[in-house]
Amino acid sequence: MKDQDRDRRYMALALRLAAKGQGRTSPNPMVGAVVVAGNRIVGQGCHRRAGGPHAEVLALQAAGSRAKQATLYVTLEPCCHTNKRTPPCVPALVAAGLKRVVVAMPDPNPHVGGRGIRALRKAGLDVAVGCRRDEAERLNEAYRHWIRTGLPFVTLKAAMTLDGKIATAGGESQWITGTSARRYVHRLRSRMDAILVGAGTIQRDDPRLTVRLGRGAASAESARQPLRVILDSRLHIPLQSKVLGPGTAIATTAQAPAGKIRQVQAKGAQVWVLPTQHGSVSLRACLAELGKMGITSLLIEGGSEVNASAIRTGLVNRLVFLMAPKLLGGQDAKGVIGGRSPKRLAQALALTDVQVQTIGKDLVVEGTLSPK
Repeated sequence: MKDQDRDRRYMALALRLAAKGQGRTSPNPMVGAVVVAGNRIVGQGCHRRAGGPHAEVLALQAAGSRAKQATLYVTLEPCCHTNKRTPPCVPALVAAGLKRVVVAMPDPNPHVGGRGIRALRKAGLDVAVGCRRDEAERLNEAYRHWIRTGLPFVTLKAAMTLDGKIATAGGESQWITGTSARRYVHRLRSRMDAILVGAGTIQRDDPRLTVRLGRGAASAESARQPLRVILDSRLHIPLQSKVLGPGTAIATTAQAPAGKIRQVQAKGAQVWVLPTQHGSVSLRACLAELGKMGITSLLIEGGSEVNASAIRTGLVNRLVFLMAPKLLGGQDAKGVIGGRSPKRLAQALALTDVQVQTIGKDLVVEGTLSPK
């Protein structure tokens, strides 16, 4: 086997291991590591939660003495800084007696930023960088975006008819898509740190906004639940709403009555009083608050006006549209993106990296939203 093919093969395994931490490692990145002695895998590991052991350390522990003169494949540059909850990985790699380290991508965190790679080379290890880099960067796109901007990577998801309607003229929206598509949405939620909706969605549908990957209420209790975030400028949320409780944050404004704030807090929910934009909660201020909390990924499941606000302010990074083979038609049915339409086609926003798949009877169209 050629060295390049060999490296790509073992790095592919490291990437699959890294993906096991999806939705569980924030604000840390997902990382996988594989130790190979000769042509034999002697250790592997993945980072499973923030504050837990790093992938490299777990892989070296599994390899034991077999790590000496072996090659370590790791999806992200090993850390060398100490201002975190776990020890730096570079000294452990050096102490293990590794001969070679293959790194998929440098760590964009300024506390690392190439220092780990330089430290390994200074210690005499052969370090190769860039094997399957594109895949590694895509896997940790939320982490990279958060490091760069301080804001979570935003995915906007909507379920609609083939002609782009998310509700009838009477407001009926459950259920446009089928059960397979709804299961897909729960898997999507499980990979996110937070879910955001508008107050109208709560008042209309009274959702729990939980992740349910199996059948029954027990599946929600056993699954990891993202933070639930509700935009509610005047705090109109009914106190009997199913979503109220620990794990929920209401983003409101100074227009919210102090008494209602106390009542909502008594239910166990957080209340954030944030600046306004065009009379509503500033979405950018809300995302900044989430970023400070270490929330690196956010799923917006709003109505047409929340969708329009998020897109208009340039905060959406990726779109996921689930489209049922149905037509509603009419000017009075709710479209997926509210607000005013541009007057010229040249002003339309374009999607790149578009992927289309069929789930049950429905289509899923996913793509990166290119900023203007």
